Amino acid sequence: MKNLIFLIFLVSVNSFSQKNLQQLLKKYNTESIPYISISELQKEKEVILLDAREPKEFEVSHLKNAICVGYDFFNLENTLKKLPKDKNTKIVVYCSLGIRSEDIAEKLQKEGFTNIFNLYGGIFEWKNQGNTIVNLQNNPTEKIHAFNKEWSKWLHKGEKIYE
Repeated sequence: MKNLIFLIFLVSVNSFSQKNLQQLLKKYNTESIPYISISELQKEKEVILLDAREPKEFEVSHLKNAICVGYDFFNLENTLKKLPKDKNTKIVVYCSLGIRSEDIAEKLQKEGFTNIFNLYGGIFEWKNQGNTIVNLQNNPTEKIHAFNKEWSKWLHKGEKIYE
């Protein structure tokens, strides 16, 4: 009986957490860029990953093979140089939770990219689901930049770094 109650508790907490994340993303995003789930991304063989967090966040950790494009100082011209000429290439943009990444993805969409997605829940959800992140030496790490104290509540796994 205790196991059943515990299982119900875990499911309800996870559902509640997902619902809150969904509400948070609805509050800040227009959903002009379709989301891609963690599980869908994991199935992809060829995809370009763009990290829309600041370089100091990227330097702590990022998804393997991601390209840091930043947010506050995002430079469209420099980013376009890093992308293939084929505007149908699959691109997934991520940030901490999926808010900044939507803004960057919209800029690329306006440049004609047609196969662009926003990673639902960002690097926080990636790590929360037990996936590997890497440091600048491409080695797995538990450290993840938590952005700030308010947003860090969405990160449940890993070692939170703030600077």
